[in-house]
Amino acid sequence: MSENTQVIWMKDLSIKLGSNKVLNEVNLSMSAGERLAIVGPSGSGKSTILRLLAGLLLPSGGKLQISGIDQEYLRLDQNDPPDVRLVFQNPALLASLNVRENVGFLLEKQKVYSEQTINKKVINCLQQVGLYDVEDKFPNQLSGGMQKRVSFARALISDSKKEASSTPLLLYDEPTAGLDPIACTRIEDLIIKTTDVAKGCSIVVSHVSSTIERTANRVILLYEGKFQWDGSIEEFKQSENSYVKQFRTGSLQGPMQPEDL
Repeated sequence: MSENTQVIWMKDLSIKLGSNKVLNEVNLSMSAGERLAIVGPSGSGKSTILRLLAGLLLPSGGKLQISGIDQEYLRLDQNDPPDVRLVFQNPALLASLNVRENVGFLLEKQKVYSEQTINKKVINCLQQVGLYDVEDKFPNQLSGGMQKRVSFARALISDSKKEASSTPLLLYDEPTAGLDPIACTRIEDLIIKTTDVAKGCSIVVSHVSSTIERTANRVILLYEGKFQWDGSIEEFKQSENSYVKQFRTGSLQGPMQPEDL
């Protein structure tokens, strides 16, 4: 896939949950190779955008395309859904399955590859995230950091139906929340690596400054249903835009209300 391949296209897109308009006629385009961070106050709808892109909810208005496919149905109702992989804030591993079964779950379900091929793919993905000889262990036998790395390995597993035909979209929801600085650095490195290895594009939702600055090459600030600012990571670090400056400094003075921060 070319780095110019369009992965996400939103046109005048809105999301309404109850009486709250989480997104209000926003526009967004993302291409392969881009790493985007979505920032903003708690409750501004950042995780809702990930749920939308993951196919867990539909837009209330406007258009959304992922890899050229109009998103008019929930993911479970699509015969040929786009390749979207979500890494949750919590690892979300199945406790009754060992690491190999957790990482290879999708491939086992598709029944395309032999057990031997699946094992090789799983071990390769585990090694990509720095894990060795853990495939027979269960989640409760691993540390929290190791469980999170297993979830990254799972995101690296290619959908056998889409390996040569689509650009994967990787979504990370608060991936470094609650981690110590060293663990944050490891996970931030993995976000970059998994995006590059998968030859896709990624979106990170985070409040952690180092995660935003190290994993993204583009930043969007979301507030009151609008993308209030969109620019490169270097511009984000230096911008005097009132929304960006307030978010970056944590100031109570600015266009975002203190109760939202």
